[in-house]
Amino acid sequence: MPKNSLKSTSYDENDIQILEGLEAVRKRPGMYIGSTGPRGLHHLVYEVVDNCIDEAMAGYATKVDVTIHQDNSVTVIDNGRGIPVGKHPKAKIPTLEVVLTVLHAGGKFGGEGYKVSGGLHGVGISVVNALSTRLEAEVYRDGYTWNIACERGKTVEKMSKGAATKKTGTKITFWADPEIFETTVYDDDTLEARMREMAFLNKGVKITYTDERKAGEAEERDAEGKLVSPSTMNKEGFYEETFHFEGGIVDFVKYVNEGRDVLDGLSKPIYFDGVQEGVGEVEMALQWNSTHYESTLAFANNIHTTEGGTHVEGFRTGLTSVLNKYARAHDKLKEKEDNMSGDDVRSGLACILSVKLREPQFEGQTKTKLGNTSMKALVQSAVTQGLSEYLEEHPNQANTIIKKALEEKRVREAVNKYKQTQRKAKVDAGLPGKLAKCTVKDPELTEVFIVEGDSAGGSAKQARTKETQAILPLRGKILNIERVNLHRALSSDTINTLITALGTGIGEDFDIEKARYHKVIIMTDADVDGAHIRILLLTFFFRFMPKMIEAGYIYIAQPPLYRLQVGKKKQYLFSDAALASETAKVAEGSKYTIQRYKGLGEMDPEQLWETTMQPTSRTLLRVTMDDALAAEKAVSDLMGDSVPARKSFIQKYAKEVKFLDA
Repeated sequence: MPKNSLKSTSYDENDIQILEGLEAVRKRPGMYIGSTGPRGLHHLVYEVVDNCIDEAMAGYATKVDVTIHQDNSVTVIDNGRGIPVGKHPKAKIPTLEVVLTVLHAGGKFGGEGYKVSGGLHGVGISVVNALSTRLEAEVYRDGYTWNIACERGKTVEKMSKGAATKKTGTKITFWADPEIFETTVYDDDTLEARMREMAFLNKGVKITYTDERKAGEAEERDAEGKLVSPSTMNKEGFYEETFHFEGGIVDFVKYVNEGRDVLDGLSKPIYFDGVQEGVGEVEMALQWNSTHYESTLAFANNIHTTEGGTHVEGFRTGLTSVLNKYARAHDKLKEKEDNMSGDDVRSGLACILSVKLREPQFEGQTKTKLGNTSMKALVQSAVTQGLSEYLEEHPNQANTIIKKALEEKRVREAVNKYKQTQRKAKVDAGLPGKLAKCTVKDPELTEVFIVEGDSAGGSAKQARTKETQAILPLRGKILNIERVNLHRALSSDTINTLITALGTGIGEDFDIEKARYHKVIIMTDADVDGAHIRILLLTFFFRFMPKMIEAGYIYIAQPPLYRLQVGKKKQYLFSDAALASETAKVAEGSKYTIQRYKGLGEMDPEQLWETTMQPTSRTLLRVTMDDALAAEKAVSDLMGDSVPARKSFIQKYAKEVKFLDA
């Protein structure tokens, strides 16, 4: 991509535009950060970091330091130009104070401060300020250090001029407000994933993440003294990771494909870009692997557009057209044969698609769908030109890509024939015989329990409320979807039963409006086998019905581990810690009994209802997919064919296992 082709021409007081005040943020924080749960809390960090990255995209900042302190305050430092500090021409107060205390005040609304930007489009730092008990800003600009402090969005220490300095940049420290957020404790994995992603998308920018809440991990060596993993401890003794990728999205697509078998000749990803004056820039990196699933991650101004948009439409249209045209021109597709479909050519594709544009228009339920129509044509043109040139210049790689797509085409056609046969054979309105249906038809009011085994299924059928609760017992473990193609998957009676019972279909036929239940509850035993069945089912939903997860329809039941009875008083407990705590409260000399539930079938219907199925007293975990890349990596590493990737995953998370049966 042409370096700094969107570089701004100025950034001073006149480039900061004021649109409206800040009063509503604390009253309705969800309108600005999505939620007051963990997602919204982490969004505060993203907004401050996004401002630093905007400086990088403008061609000024080269490094960003993010530190989580022991009290869960956060400091973010960049070496950009520094927020302007002169008196604002309209507000008549320091511009730094305007940026911090006025909603929609920033350099991203028509001035020349930024040609492109991410974040919340200018509201970011003021929203962070409004939702923090305290925010301190230190700016290095115009030869001096400038300081200001705010509390819950209001200035408490006016901007002051400090010591002389030659450096430039901005330092922001803030304390999230516990009156606003459900928790103020940050998750290090979530933040690390975001910092890594930002470093991938902004080639050459160095992002250092430090967590002072935990000491760095000592380096590990094998029996021969060979270094297994490097130390992550900085000189102060805190955990630290640095993300810096000179390859940018080329390194990103390699990261996505780690642990997968890349197709022969494609160890070096395919990269091309495009620029159009007045529209923006696009760059993409592609690399096919031997799996049967697409992993396309699309971004607009560094914002992950999880719902896709015009840039994704342009990419997919261009990709399908180019590969079909090449296949026919080189006699890989005969005249009477149908074209390869989009699913065929994208099978096994890992792709990073990144666009940068001046005024992005975001749509969709979560505002993560790009709507700029001009971007579709730009991306499609870039794919058509870039991929066509690559295929002609690399005939061996082209043949490999076309061969895989044609194999997928044949599988798809076989699957379609199979579906037609299945449709003809359906009885009882298409519902499988094992499904114990509920009488209410409104999907918003009904739920289905997916239960392992006939024994647990029998108890669940007796325990349920027949009006709103359906039971689907499965016999044995379903196929690991990550390791088989669609044809093999659909030959499984268990998987067919699942698809038919839920009603949505899969693939091109998937329609979430046809979902028969808005709560699909996975209810398995609280042991290793139950956990395995649960992850197999989650893999099925992630690959075949991801929109069910995105819609919040998938849940995991939480059956108790123990039943503690002291005299006539009984209590159900869900963890070893809870059991230890409750038994410690039993009066000395009192007799008590403990029952360990390893299987749902060990509970009678009354117990199963009371502990796990009764809506007013049960605990359900909703399955979410906040970070698509993290979910993609977790499923691929844990359930894929690569043993080293699975071993690494288990080693990383082994300490977090709450219980493990022998």
